[in-house]
Amino acid sequence: MHNELKITDMQTLESNKKNIEESINPISFDLPDFTTDSYKDAYSRINAIVIEGEQEAHDNYISIATLIPNELEELTKLARMEMKHKKGFTACGRNLGVQADMEFAKKFFSKLHGNFQIALEKGNLTTCLLIQAILIEAFAISAYNVYIRVADPFAKKITEGVVKDEYLHLNYGQEWLKENLSTCKEELMEANKVNLPLIKKMLDEVAVDASVLAMDREELMEEFMIAYQDTLMEIGLDNREIARMAMAAIV
Repeated sequence: MHNELKITDMQTLESNKKNIEESINPISFDLPDFTTDSYKDAYSRINAIVIEGEQEAHDNYISIATLIPNELEELTKLARMEMKHKKGFTACGRNLGVQADMEFAKKFFSKLHGNFQIALEKGNLTTCLLIQAILIEAFAISAYNVYIRVADPFAKKITEGVVKDEYLHLNYGQEWLKENLSTCKEELMEANKVNLPLIKKMLDEVAVDASVLAMDREELMEEFMIAYQDTLMEIGLDNREIARMAMAAIV
């Protein structure tokens, strides 16, 4: 099957994961005061975003299965994993006595969610996979890696487990796009022009709340762009094509 993880792919994923783990030195980061009202207020929105993000990922994988019904079992497994992550992040909020602002989070994802639904209705599998497997996954992984450094002990443990899952499980969409690149490249690049700018706007929208949690907006964007471009490289795009797609983030 196209979604089997090759030894070299696993080595690359393990190497990336090892490099990230080695780069994290908690002593180098000043932790915020997790008990203040300002922290809890900001956390109510950030926590809601990660909870909703995992829910979006679950729903998107289930929806993608309607376009690739013969892959239902694999996609259901991925969806189930995202729900496990959602439960973990819900527990993080509960641990701090914070009620996640889910209304905010739904609005936060609304444009990306809407674009996914439009693509789904049109049967545009490539666009669906771009939104879920590249943009949402890269957004999540980059944010989690930044957050781990400044998280409270309970949330740090939960988030480290989520990141480990993300790096160890095969990125289904990435592999599909890699195998079908010759026929899906044009749609991929067009969909990127529409959806990548949304990520920058989303990061801008939560920059103030993120800073309260000691997460720097520039670092979040940098981590996202690195994860995003690494994924494009794995799919098989060349440097010029990757640069052209990345430019959509700054227009």
